[in-house]
Amino acid sequence: MRSDTYRSFSRADWALLRANTPLTLTEEDLVALRGINEQVSLEELVEVYLPLSRLLNLHVRAARNLNSVTDTFLGRPITSPTYVVAIAGSVAVGKSTFARVLRALLAHWPDYPEVDLVTTDGFLLPLQELLARQLIRRKGFPESYDMKRMVQFLADVKAGLPELAAPVYSHLTYDIVPDQSQIVRRPDVLIFEGLNVLQPGLADGRPASVILSDFFDFSIYIDADQADIESWYLERFLLLQRTAFQKPTSYFHHYKDLPTDAAREIGRQIWSEINAVNLRENILPTRERANIVLRKGTDHAVAEVALRHC
Repeated sequence: MRSDTYRSFSRADWALLRANTPLTLTEEDLVALRGINEQVSLEELVEVYLPLSRLLNLHVRAARNLNSVTDTFLGRPITSPTYVVAIAGSVAVGKSTFARVLRALLAHWPDYPEVDLVTTDGFLLPLQELLARQLIRRKGFPESYDMKRMVQFLADVKAGLPELAAPVYSHLTYDIVPDQSQIVRRPDVLIFEGLNVLQPGLADGRPASVILSDFFDFSIYIDADQADIESWYLERFLLLQRTAFQKPTSYFHHYKDLPTDAAREIGRQIWSEINAVNLRENILPTRERANIVLRKGTDHAVAEVALRHC
C-alpha cells in the first residue's frame, strides 16, 4: 500500500487501538457466523475486529453530528440517515464471514443499533438472462449485475425510505430466488458486501454519473496473496463437492461424483479462467479506494491493517 495514502499497522499495533471496546461475542457465536472453511478465532476478534468496531462507532457518531448540523441549518427535524459500510474483495477471501461477524459486533454497541447486511449477489442478473447475454462465464464481473437496480436500492436507503426489498440469491441453485426478498427497514447501519462494490462504474462504456461508492460512508477491502486465495477457493470447492453439490437441486450437481483429482482440476480451471481474471482486472484495482485494507496471511487470519489517512 502507498505510504503517502495509508498508514500500516501490524496486528499487534492495531490491537492496541481497541481501547476499552468490550468483547460482546462468544465462541459459540463465532461458530454460527463462520464460513465453511474459515476459522475466525476469539483472539482475532479481539485484536482485529474490536479496534475496527471502535473506529466505525466513532465514524457513525461523527456522521450523525454532521447531519444534525445540516438539518439545523436548514431548519428541519434532525434525522440520522443510514450509515453504509461497504466490504469488497475476491471470491473466497472471506468477505461473507467478515461481514457477518462485523454485523454481530456492531449490533452490540451500547445504543443497540439496527444493523442490516445485504450482499450484491442478489443483484446479479438472473441465470437465464446471463445465458441469453452469453455472460455465464463472466458471472461476478461488473457487467453481470443489474447495476441500475443496485444504485437505486442504495439511493433509496440513503433517502430513508421506510421499507425496501432487496433480491435474494441462492448459492445452491446459482440463481436469483424468484418471489423472495430481503426486507430492509431504515437500519442505523447497512453493511453492503460484494466483489465489485468499489468499482468506479461505467455506463455504455463511459464513466457513470452515479456509482455505488457515492452512497458509501466507509469501505473495507479484504486482501491476500492471490496464491492463498486460490488455495482457499480450491479447498472450498472440494468441500462443497462433498456436501452441497450432492443435492439434486445444486447447479453443480453434475460434479458430485468426480474423483478428487478431477474435481480439483475443474476447480482450478474455474478459478484461473473466471475468478482470477475478475480479481486482476476488476477487483484488485479498486483496493486503494477503500478506507481500510485488511491483509490476510496464509492461515486466513488478518496479519496487517492499512488505514487510509488522506
